[in-house]
Amino acid sequence: MGLGIASFFVFATMYFIQPILPVLVEQYEITISYASLAMSIHTLGLICGLIIIGFLSDRKGRRSFVLSSVLLAAVLLFLMVYIPHFSLIVVIRFIQGFILAGVLAVALAYMSEEIETRYFGFAASLYVSFNGFGGMVGRFVSGYLVETYSYAATLYILGASGLITFFIVLFLLPKSNHFFESKRRFMEDLRGFTYHLSDRRMLLLFGLGMVLQISFAGMWTFLPFHLIKDPFHLSLQQIAYFYLAYSFGMIIAPIAGWLARTYSMRTLRIIGVVTLTTGMFITLGKGLAYIIVGLAFICIGFFTSHSLASASVSNQAKAFKGSASSLYLVSYYLGVAIGTTCLAPVWDMFEWKGIITITALLPFLYVMMVQMARKVNGHH
Repeated sequence: MGLGIASFFVFATMYFIQPILPVLVEQYEITISYASLAMSIHTLGLICGLIIIGFLSDRKGRRSFVLSSVLLAAVLLFLMVYIPHFSLIVVIRFIQGFILAGVLAVALAYMSEEIETRYFGFAASLYVSFNGFGGMVGRFVSGYLVETYSYAATLYILGASGLITFFIVLFLLPKSNHFFESKRRFMEDLRGFTYHLSDRRMLLLFGLGMVLQISFAGMWTFLPFHLIKDPFHLSLQQIAYFYLAYSFGMIIAPIAGWLARTYSMRTLRIIGVVTLTTGMFITLGKGLAYIIVGLAFICIGFFTSHSLASASVSNQAKAFKGSASSLYLVSYYLGVAIGTTCLAPVWDMFEWKGIITITALLPFLYVMMVQMARKVNGHH
């Protein structure tokens, strides 16, 4: 429970800025492309942290990284209130991303060490649910608070929730009783990464995680800009409710895992991608009803494909399982960075139709090319 609460705060902090990018554009008088760096640079910091802190936690323990991660991230939220220049906000977001990796890099390792094997699957599913719930609440609350109060008030409230989270986790998270310090040298850990990067099947799964997030993060990043314009003219408070579509994904992820016992993971992943693509195109319809239905399809498709892709990585890794999971996470969050910033020129030129064309077709074409490549290789 302690880890779940910590991850809830991590994902709320990670994504709270996504729905309020229009506010940053106005407040700091910057372009949409520049504002989106608050998301992408944060994600690059997270990627660096996943690699470095993951390595350190194998040698220094788990619990201290979780606690320091939550506390320092909360302090940085308070600091952001007093930053006058957006360039410094970007720097702080990078540091914050690096710090927040202290929870994500150690969570599954901590659970595998401290929780009995028969309960681990349930604990891991619960942890993933907290992740999704944190991301949804962070987006919803920030959009609501900024419109009702102010950007500064939102940061104060999030920072205060971080301090409360720190004390809850301090009380609930047990000390490690089964941690054994790793004696491996750095080069041995590095060999785990190169081992998986030379495996074509694993590379395809890493690639799938990346393109899924390019599409998913890209769509969510530019959705507020779409909804504040003609013909909708929605407020940020109203837009915040659209992020509740995440709940569909939180429900479908465990169902997809259950279906994977009976049906092929590959088939279910493809169904998920087709569902995501369908949802993207539905959002092109005229009227909010099309947006709402499309978002439901998108979340169902994304969480189905993502949950089964990450499970496939664990199943296919015959050695260096930790390195395989780390590489998938790195690919996944690299997709967030690309989707939030690199699609900005597309928005500038083609707006919502351009964003949706790319985010709909990218994952669909990826899985189709993978399927064609498998058939060609099968004939040889």
